[in-house]
Amino acid sequence: MLLMPNSIRFNARVAQMQPSATLAMKSRASALRRAGHPVVALSAGEPDFNTPQAIAQAGKQAIDEGFTNYTENPGMASLRETIADKFEHDNDLSYTPEQILCSNGAKQSIALAVHVLCDKGDEVLIPAPYWVSYPEMTRFAGATPRTVSTTPEQQYRLTPEQLDAAITPETRLLILCSPSNPTGSVYTRGELEALAEVLRANDHVYVLSDEIYEHVVFDAEHTAIAGLPELYDRTITINGFSKAFAMTGWRLGYMAGPEPIVQAAAKVQGQFTSAPSSISQRAGQAALTMDMQPVYDMVDAFHERRDYVLGRLDSIAGVTCPTPEGAFYLFPDVSALFGTATPDGTAITSSNDLCMYLLEQHHVALVPGEAFGDPNGLRISYASSMDDLETALDRIATGLNALS
Repeated sequence: MLLMPNSIRFNARVAQMQPSATLAMKSRASALRRAGHPVVALSAGEPDFNTPQAIAQAGKQAIDEGFTNYTENPGMASLRETIADKFEHDNDLSYTPEQILCSNGAKQSIALAVHVLCDKGDEVLIPAPYWVSYPEMTRFAGATPRTVSTTPEQQYRLTPEQLDAAITPETRLLILCSPSNPTGSVYTRGELEALAEVLRANDHVYVLSDEIYEHVVFDAEHTAIAGLPELYDRTITINGFSKAFAMTGWRLGYMAGPEPIVQAAAKVQGQFTSAPSSISQRAGQAALTMDMQPVYDMVDAFHERRDYVLGRLDSIAGVTCPTPEGAFYLFPDVSALFGTATPDGTAITSSNDLCMYLLEQHHVALVPGEAFGDPNGLRISYASSMDDLETALDRIATGLNALS
């Protein structure tokens, strides 16, 4: 065993950083599987579909043609031009290639945007439930995350009154995610316009809009907040290929926004990682120009799964869940089950207790709400096969109905 010397010292921001709860749950589920337990994992945000053939073929062709060298640090000019065309076509937004930066996944793009905009003394507003990495990225940049709690009754969407009350002179950035991870909620255009009205009165606040689930919508229409009056020059839009195109392992994302911000982010990227994989970039370009039918088929399957899981949850006493309009997550409120006990007498006092009980005794992996800033809920990913979902929901129902 390798022993660390007593004198070792870490950067304080690294020492204070919390590990990703979703990755931790995935790791524990994998350990149980290795021990022979038939765990069904509904914890990871990863489509169970293969990358569409047209995209995979473009990656293979890049390898066959020897397109395996470094590209320009911000990404291939042709890919950035294609992304600009995508914004024009899908979002009615006009960006030049110089306003676009391609990175090693949307996660890196978010981290770069937070780090170039925020510093010590700045505050970042983060509606909760939130994606687990937003607060950690904020703290690592030296800024302070300030969460604003939302409820199932408001569909987990920030209201203009909440935003207005939360903004201070120190507020530097508002992070929005629509469609949302972990709740699946989607802001309507009217709701975004109401938030924009508050932001127009507070022109010191920038917006980071995480739109990675843009194409995964069911009962709603996606609206890019950068397209609202007076917000274009204050919004950094984050997107990528992992979710809608089933390209999680390709690690390709991008940001678009005001050129000075994007160029500052490119400077940081140039010192840390340089450009993303040339092969992935060629595949990404194919994704944005292919027939979208494989994406539509995948979204239809997610829609069917959402309805199935929602129906099963609605039949379990003590569980309430708003209907998500997009992404592939549900975030049920399970607080009515706190104060119960498992058949062996173990007390359930939190979402974490509940998730560990379901994992260890019923072999279903979920993610506790504490990780997302809402201890009353938990996240269920339905990016799994219908067979796995049926098995998992049978086990969840059995486990929760056994609580006393």
